[in-house]
Amino acid sequence: MTSRAELERRALELFVARGFDATTVDDVAAAAGISRRTFFRYFASKNDAVWGDFDDGLAGLREQLAGADPQQPLLEALREAVLAFNRFDPVELPWHRQRMTLILTVPALQAHSTLRYAAWRQVVADFAGRRLGEPPHTLLPQLVAHLCLGAALTAYEQWLADPGAELEPLLDQALGGLTGGWSRPD
Repeated sequence: MTSRAELERRALELFVARGFDATTVDDVAAAAGISRRTFFRYFASKNDAVWGDFDDGLAGLREQLAGADPQQPLLEALREAVLAFNRFDPVELPWHRQRMTLILTVPALQAHSTLRYAAWRQVVADFAGRRLGEPPHTLLPQLVAHLCLGAALTAYEQWLADPGAELEPLLDQALGGLTGGWSRPD
């Protein structure tokens, strides 16, 4: 029996080795020793195998934001929650690096990512809207959501460009710029 996590890793290995577009669901299923039908019990599509447990992560982000101190400034609460959302066991970081390399470089995954990013932004906009006393679809909550996603994606691009870089400090710097502005280090 294959677990969802094992199947996800097998898929990532194949996507990195053979290329995402060149690897089929049948290839992943065969490598995992399961049927195509069983693959679809775990993931709705090949694209979803790359994203893994993203929906569970979103639920955790929503929960963390719901528990944020109401006295804490909006962007600081978001910074802490986004950092927590992107905190991984060091053993998982190489897998996460592979996942994010695929997500940020493979055109088919970039197109699919717009759906995932919209779901992520909705969680942030819902929180921002509550804090600002505005519906989440209005300008300011949407702006906050887009700014947070942009900061996180920029940090990820920098992390992927430098194999020696650490993800959390880059995210903290990018998100911290939203709260305190950016200045050049001395």
